[in-house]
Amino acid sequence: MSAMIIFNLSNYNPGPFILVGIPGLEHWHVWIGIPFCIIYVVALVGNCTLLYLITVERSLHEPMFFFLSMLAMTDLILSTAGVPKSLSIFWLGAREITFPGCLTQMFFHHCSFVLDSAILMAMAFDRYVAICSPLRYTTILTHRTITKIAVGISCRSFCIILPVVFLLTRLPFCRTHIIPHTYCEHIGVARLACADISINIWYGFCVPIMTVISDVILIAVSYTLILCAVFRLPSRDARQKALGTCGSHVCVILMFYIPAFFSILAHRFGHNVPRTFHILFANLYVVIPPALNPIVYGVKTKQIRERVILLFSTKSSE
Repeated sequence: MSAMIIFNLSNYNPGPFILVGIPGLEHWHVWIGIPFCIIYVVALVGNCTLLYLITVERSLHEPMFFFLSMLAMTDLILSTAGVPKSLSIFWLGAREITFPGCLTQMFFHHCSFVLDSAILMAMAFDRYVAICSPLRYTTILTHRTITKIAVGISCRSFCIILPVVFLLTRLPFCRTHIIPHTYCEHIGVARLACADISINIWYGFCVPIMTVISDVILIAVSYTLILCAVFRLPSRDARQKALGTCGSHVCVILMFYIPAFFSILAHRFGHNVPRTFHILFANLYVVIPPALNPIVYGVKTKQIRERVILLFSTKSSE
């Protein structure tokens, strides 16, 4: 009997799902798609430019820029996993997505989110070492250490999100296949199943969220220690420069976490939150941070700012 159940589940492949887009704003989809497209293009151009500069410029082969290149690649995955499909819904009415396609989109979306969080934590640690222990910076953050951090946070993200895929494949979908969203999200898809989804809810809420919360706590501790060190600096100009850099980084971090946590908590507890507002807010951390990160880090980082100016001035003179 158990073998038959396993066989049935392993061969079960439900029909296509329907992504509604933004419920209640269907008549405005064409117009909503315009800022989505503009922001996505900015994210593509900004992150690709960042990756190009960090790759070709030897002076940018430092730990901070390595983590920044990881952030750029992850942001490209995060935005590309959701925005192109959203635009096809808004402009072409292509609302269907296959079950394997839905699982693939969900995996890359959630995995890149958890990895983004880990990279922000690694960047906070990098800034902590650079400001609080500048003389030991090169001995602490060696190439070997950076490689271990990169491999560790990548494997952690993969191992945390992969079980979510298997938790969904075990579910039978015998009711509606309509998803009131612009992309496939774990709990949003699980709620369509005609079976008990307690494991999905507990795993989806506890494991990824507690992991991300631990990242947030470590980021907060890092920046608290950084601020304590900054206020002990004798030079006022040095304090202002450090505060300006940390302030921009904190803004990027808040812009990433606030919409994400709101969306996650609204899925579990926010039954009184209007669905239209929820879906709009849930799209913010998919489109805004990937576009803002290269701008903020590019403007606030002198080496990158100079290379960008040199790159575009050289092209314009040709």
